[in-house]
Amino acid sequence: MGRHQVQLFLLSFAVILMHATTQLLNVEAQPCNPSGGIHGRTPPPGQCNDENDSDCCKKGQFYPTFTCSPAVSQRTKATLTLNSFEAGGDGGAPSECDSKFHPDSTPVVALSTGWYSRGKRCLDYITIYGNGKSVKAMVVDECDSTMGCDSDHDYQPPCPNNVVDASKAVWEALGVDSGDWGQLDIYWSDA
Repeated sequence: MGRHQVQLFLLSFAVILMHATTQLLNVEAQPCNPSGGIHGRTPPPGQCNDENDSDCCKKGQFYPTFTCSPAVSQRTKATLTLNSFEAGGDGGAPSECDSKFHPDSTPVVALSTGWYSRGKRCLDYITIYGNGKSVKAMVVDECDSTMGCDSDHDYQPPCPNNVVDASKAVWEALGVDSGDWGQLDIYWSDA
């Protein structure tokens, strides 16, 4: 191969590499749009646990569903919500990752479907940053963004696609007054 052919090959390779990198960045930068939706129905009496101000589905209301979540980065923006992972708590069934219930005094979380990534983060720790503090919490469940308003989901709506659903221990570690528990803008990263 002559010098000119080598230069042409390297230039072609550089153009292909730039194109592939641009395509990859475009895919990662694409927004996470709803994948569908669910029309709510009224839960049977006593079937929706509204502990921790959890919402119960409302008949006729449309709830968007998502199979994706925003892209994960070193500081992934999210909404922290409150959940009980104890038996009888508003989390419903045992945690998906280990088929166990977890005390409210343990820092554990459920991640929206896209971030849960089909269980790839199961039993891994994430670091949550909020209220000027940080805490490590173990991922034990999915906050399902694809389904809801049925008995499997305690007749609660699908989760938004940007939720870190946390135990009381996480809220306490972040120093949030209990009267302000419910929703908090946070950042998180894989620990």
